[in-house]
Amino acid sequence: MRVAVFSSKPHDEAFLGRARGGHEMRFLEARLTPETVRLAEGAEVVCAFVNDDLGAEVVGGLAQAGVRLIALRSAGFNHVDLEAAAAAGLTVARVPAYSPHAVAEHTVALILTLNRHIHRAYNRVREGNFALDGLMGMDLHGKTVGVVGTGLIGSVVARIMAGFGCEVLAHDPTPNPDCEAMGVDYVEMDELLRRSDIVTLQCPLTPATHHLIDDAAIAGMKPGVMLINTSRGAVVDTRALIRGLKRGAIGALGLDVYEEEGDLFFEDLSNRFIPDDVFARLLTFPNVLVTGHQGFFTREALQAIAETTIANIDAFERDGRVPHEVRAEAHRA
Repeated sequence: MRVAVFSSKPHDEAFLGRARGGHEMRFLEARLTPETVRLAEGAEVVCAFVNDDLGAEVVGGLAQAGVRLIALRSAGFNHVDLEAAAAAGLTVARVPAYSPHAVAEHTVALILTLNRHIHRAYNRVREGNFALDGLMGMDLHGKTVGVVGTGLIGSVVARIMAGFGCEVLAHDPTPNPDCEAMGVDYVEMDELLRRSDIVTLQCPLTPATHHLIDDAAIAGMKPGVMLINTSRGAVVDTRALIRGLKRGAIGALGLDVYEEEGDLFFEDLSNRFIPDDVFARLLTFPNVLVTGHQGFFTREALQAIAETTIANIDAFERDGRVPHEVRAEAHRA
């Protein structure tokens, strides 16, 4: 099949190229938007990433261009208008799981870095400053970690933190038996926020979790809490985070995602100013660590993403069905 790969980076070309099989793949650096949708002409499949625009206008343009399958190389699909896709006769497929260890380990890396101020110590030593003032951390052993969302990624985070000797609390509408077996205590959200020294968000973005962490949630947290978000940017209200940081309610903040990351992440903007004032304000806090949506970025995860994406395309070519289809009626909440 003819496949147009949007938001393509060198690693996409490398991993998808090796897995492509007999498909004809055209790699496009451009993000998929209403202005670039015409680049899909001649393709039967569009392969899109997390910051591509798959709203109603773009979906309509894809259908007019002859596209029949939207193959997401991501687990998240909140950027897709599924009802518009269904109305246009387009099938949508995703990669439901790749390497839960990749995101979980990145989550723990943020926790360790913030706790022991590794990012600040690195810069100090390179400047010849070996003073320890301001670098004091805490033992993770014996601390309470709250994991919000215990699917594949959240359960791995829980297992790692339990290995540090932490008490692990969790909140999820559907408790994970594996977590319960390792001694994770499922509690209501307000209790998790009240008791946790560290809160890590591993939940999907749905109408119910949009701005789950807002001013009220922060007010209910333990003073000086460490908050980590490696799920989806809009699970937190960024302006509320800034207010919490300013008054000391949040003691440390680690983000691998950002609500308006589509205009920033995955691009080299080092020779330009950042026009997003909210994001720029975040970067002024010494107790904030932001990475550019790299939690998934391991060799194992990229290989799994490529293989599942190609498997979806293979299945669609064979009989018009895909193993990891996303339908509007199944995910309306």
